[in-house]
Amino acid sequence: MSLAQEIFNALAFLARQEKADFYPKFFKTGKGEYGEGDKFLGVVNPDCRAIVKEYWQKASTEDILEILHSEYHEMRLVALLIMVQKFEKTKALDEKDFWAQMYLDQTPYINNWDLVDLSCYKILGRYCFDNQKDDILRQLSRSKNLWEKRIAVVATMHYIKKGNSYALTQELVLNNLHHPHDLMHKANGWLLREIGNKEEGILTNFLNEHYKTMPRTCLRYAIEKLNEPLRQDYLKGRI
Repeated sequence: MSLAQEIFNALAFLARQEKADFYPKFFKTGKGEYGEGDKFLGVVNPDCRAIVKEYWQKASTEDILEILHSEYHEMRLVALLIMVQKFEKTKALDEKDFWAQMYLDQTPYINNWDLVDLSCYKILGRYCFDNQKDDILRQLSRSKNLWEKRIAVVATMHYIKKGNSYALTQELVLNNLHHPHDLMHKANGWLLREIGNKEEGILTNFLNEHYKTMPRTCLRYAIEKLNEPLRQDYLKGRI
């Protein structure tokens, strides 16, 4: 039995029918929706992480690719979380290069918002920050693919956590500020809010210039942690 099959069997054992029924609606898998055609076993994230903890050291590159190429969402999540573990645990620079490049090569399979959000800043964001490779994220930000655009901006979470520079996040937000999909509006607003958690003045300077034209969802996410009078001023256009 392959490791991929072993992991699939373990996930299937942990599957919950109510989640298998709920996830396709939650992740919008209907025709024409962003997750069209995705399949779910019905495994909750803590159980997926338990599988990762058990198997990540055993998994070869070939195993990870087989798991990642599964039609089942939870299999792809496990593969990505194994990659995170591999990337974070190694001190070898050539191995970090390898995992970052593999992540970039496999973006067609990183195809829903949770898969992006739970992996990209831990691998690609950290890699780009540590190696001054911001242009990788700029290139992804210009992609025609929604998920690659989201990878680009969410990856800058690592930059924000480091408190080093917020310029790249703002640049990538502006690149896709008026993207037609609300998943980009939410991602952009979320990352702006994270900037505000570190440096509220940088957030308000950005908002003062752009809030009147940014999508409403993006604005609501961005201002969520501001004090209520200031939040209302932005919502009502009084600034």
